Amino acid sequence: MLKTKLRKLIAGSLLVASSLSSAFVQADASVAITQIVEHPSLDAIRQGVKDELAERGYVVGKNLSWNYESAQGSPATAAQVAKKFAGDAPDVIVAITTPSAQTAVSAARGIPIVFSAVTDPVGAKLVKALDKPSRWVTGTTDMLPMGKHMDLVKKIVPNAKAIGVIFNPGEANSVSSVQMVHDTAPARGMKVVEAAATKSSDVLASARSLVGKVDAIYLPIDNTVISALEAVLKVAEQSNIPVITGDTDSVNRGAIAAVGFDYYQVGRQTGVIVSRILKGESPQNIPVEGISTMDLVINPAAAERMGVTLPASLIAEAKKVIQ
Repeated sequence: MLKTKLRKLIAGSLLVASSLSSAFVQADASVAITQIVEHPSLDAIRQGVKDELAERGYVVGKNLSWNYESAQGSPATAAQVAKKFAGDAPDVIVAITTPSAQTAVSAARGIPIVFSAVTDPVGAKLVKALDKPSRWVTGTTDMLPMGKHMDLVKKIVPNAKAIGVIFNPGEANSVSSVQMVHDTAPARGMKVVEAAATKSSDVLASARSLVGKVDAIYLPIDNTVISALEAVLKVAEQSNIPVITGDTDSVNRGAIAAVGFDYYQVGRQTGVIVSRILKGESPQNIPVEGISTMDLVINPAAAERMGVTLPASLIAEAKKVIQ
């Protein structure tokens, strides 16, 4: 009799524990994720989101439906992807980059949206304020510390008088970044020369337009330009123009240096927000989060190819040196 009661008690306890576990992690969660184009930084964010969700119990193919679409650099395709996701009605839409976030917010009303790699969420009209986001929208912002970036340019090219900026004027995040360059470069003795590239095939010509006009090139986190980075590097190496970026992954690809974020960790941070929403929190109660950790990454070999010798003090300061 006592054994029977004990078995019933244990069975009841297991049932309660199972119910609590099911309540804690939604049995069939669905996440749709979109990004404007594929390049290493954005791909790292996507992987970070997936890994963070898995660590929190949401496993693709087990209890998580995961639908990923790339717009392949086309705003029109991004709009089509957003409309498709709106029709699918997932539990959360993750939108990587400003263009993808803007199209998702426009198309998918009433579905929680978490953005990532958005430089200026307020300026892009995604949220009214960082601490009080919209009813359905929140995320992470990669607003750049532009003063530190311009300081880095001067450490690498102390006599720089003009800095070229290649960007897509159709990307709201890039327009915000370029304005910050205009706000910070003159105080460091540099004028700003802009070169527009509305699509990746324009990047080579934009880079060539800066030859003879600038002492260094700065690339903000512009999806159009970063996806065609090799075109900029080709011109820079041929013309001995140092290239500094706001994207640390671009240093692995051949830029000289960047002070920036680990975008995989940005993805992990974004994934935490997604999991909170999957567990029932409202986006409007989750403030937009900035990225606190910054790393200096340098590539001495790339510097040599562009006619620059990096100071030993700068190499010692770097979190990562590309060999």
